[in-house]
Amino acid sequence: MQLLCLGLNHTTAPLSVRERVAFGAEEIESAIALIKERLAAADHGGLTEAMILSTCNRTEFYCAVSDPEIAGEELSKLIEEMKSVGASQFEPHTYRYVQSEAARHIYRVVSGIDSMVLGETQIVGQFKKAVQMAREAKGLGLMLNHLFQDAFTVAKEVRSTTAIGSSSVSLAAAAVRLSMRLFGRLSSSNILFVGAGEMIELCAAHFCAQSPKSITVANRSIDRGQNLAARYNGRAIRLQDLPEQIADYDIIVSCTASALPIIGLGMIERAIKERRHRPMCIVDLAVPRDVEVEVARLDDVYVYSMDELGAVVQSGRESRQAAVIEAESIITMRVQSFEAWLAMRAAVPAISRIRSRAERMRLDLVHVAAHQIEKGADVNEVLDQLTRTLTHKLIHDPTVLLRDAEGLTQQEREHMTTIVGHFYENRGY
Repeated sequence: MQLLCLGLNHTTAPLSVRERVAFGAEEIESAIALIKERLAAADHGGLTEAMILSTCNRTEFYCAVSDPEIAGEELSKLIEEMKSVGASQFEPHTYRYVQSEAARHIYRVVSGIDSMVLGETQIVGQFKKAVQMAREAKGLGLMLNHLFQDAFTVAKEVRSTTAIGSSSVSLAAAAVRLSMRLFGRLSSSNILFVGAGEMIELCAAHFCAQSPKSITVANRSIDRGQNLAARYNGRAIRLQDLPEQIADYDIIVSCTASALPIIGLGMIERAIKERRHRPMCIVDLAVPRDVEVEVARLDDVYVYSMDELGAVVQSGRESRQAAVIEAESIITMRVQSFEAWLAMRAAVPAISRIRSRAERMRLDLVHVAAHQIEKGADVNEVLDQLTRTLTHKLIHDPTVLLRDAEGLTQQEREHMTTIVGHFYENRGY
């Protein structure tokens, strides 16, 4: 089997494309089932395993397939079908990696090297959730399970032995910086958080460190909203009350799992009139976006999406290039280990055949020896002949292989000799 990675991210696709192919948690199980069903046949790629990672900044598919080229083409068609997106809108922004390069990419993603925020740790949690959902959807097998456990080990090593995460500017911190560019100090600002998930929790911690005038949390679940608001002496409102109250807030930070925008043009137009055109800052951290695109065209409204935040978080990246080089070195060694594991797995069928053949030889010789002993032959002579014959038969194939290695380069002959030698040395032969 071959490892295939197909995806797009913040460096290859704009937000308008990323949000169209994002998968919500409720879609993952059925999507994996459909992928396994459609791509299982040999003429569709021979897929046996699949996992989907879908975050704010990337949507990626990791698969074990027999034919990566066919599987990649069929998977692209299926994504276009599932997400109702045209090939011309989707494929130009995608990348494909196979085998070692796919493993390298996955190690870089989980280690935070491929993230918008260099060295960020949130991706590890997101990846683990994706793995768990794939496992529940019966999408994981030997290859992906092994690979993902390796990836988590790599990420831990990178973060514990390099400075990859030092001096990083998080998305939450970037949101605060952009808000302060507009309002200066936030002590006179009323802040509204829409949603109560992990990203909003991070943003709440950063914004509340600036001692704003007030904070409010709007959420579908009022209990969860109240739990978050209570940490910062704030209050909670129901999401359906947003249109009537949104004009009260100077800064709005939104990140929900809604498939459709929840902050519309009409809502903000009314809010700006009520505010008598006092400026309003809206930070949209959701993918797909929570805020209608047209809102950004309004006067006195400043909308920042993931792509605008990305420009802010890049500051300080250059100072950590030495850590990136160290991390890449660690990843290269891990990729080599993965290649060795793949080679070992590829040899399993051949090893099974060798074992079966050796067992048949043994049984045949034992049968001959037993027959000779029954006829009165000397037991010691029979055993001596049996072991000599078995030894000759077992070493015949590798001897011929080494003797007839014509056409191979000197390096290839040395490599083959080393492998055969280690095989026997490690078994005490």
